Amino acid sequence: MDRARLATFLRTRRDTLQPEDVGLPRGRRRRTAGLRREEVAALCAVSTDYYSRLEQERGPHPSEQMLTSISRGLHLSAEERDHLFRLGGYATPRRAGRSDRIEPGTLRILDRLADTPAQVVTLLGETLRQTAPAVALLGDETRHTGLARSLHYRWFTDPGTRVIHPKDDHPAHSRALASHLHATYARDGKGSRAAAVVDALLPASAEFALLWREHPVLESYCAPKRILHPELGLLELHCQTLMDPDRSQALQVFTAAPGSESDEKMRSLSVGGEHRV
Repeated sequence: MDRARLATFLRTRRDTLQPEDVGLPRGRRRRTAGLRREEVAALCAVSTDYYSRLEQERGPHPSEQMLTSISRGLHLSAEERDHLFRLGGYATPRRAGRSDRIEPGTLRILDRLADTPAQVVTLLGETLRQTAPAVALLGDETRHTGLARSLHYRWFTDPGTRVIHPKDDHPAHSRALASHLHATYARDGKGSRAAAVVDALLPASAEFALLWREHPVLESYCAPKRILHPELGLLELHCQTLMDPDRSQALQVFTAAPGSESDEKMRSLSVGGEHRV
């Protein structure tokens, strides 16, 4: 525990938090830059004396539960909460699964890729948005609901999901998807959306259950992807991935080697010449 830095961090965050931010009246006689200690203590559900001693570098070692309460009371961001836990001498807590909201910066990049197959997906393979060429290449992957929103779930339960790839590539895709899911489950833990997918897949797919027991680890090398398009035939592509800041979503961009046969075929997608159903 770093008492001095913890105290400074609490003071700076209290100073920047305004009464209006937490639904309190400002009043005419307010002299502090931000909130008063007694106001923050009430928001954190602790005594004023306890909170004051933390800011004065003479308080007890707060528990993880207490730091969680303080982070909520101070309206800390996820990054600020993690910093608070590190100052308190604890490992950073697991983050809850994020919503389907796409970061504005990622959306701006996606909008500039209107003529390129690109899409935003979560770590569970849930497609949130696609460009028109991506729909033409892969189909509308945003239409799925429930567990089927996850590509990891569909791959092991719906044979129709696999027709987009040559049969020889299926084992590699199975292992890669199991590895992705294993990494997400390890990050998010029990009670997460990843855990729900795992719990559903284990009794539903013997192939997945076998891979899961092997504890597959994600490989850093991303091999070229072969995609079978109903009109264009076999396409050999690369999938470049850009992760968002908290690594909960990824922007995937599909490209072909310049001048290759696949590159020529891909050009028809950019003008809307071919579409999957």
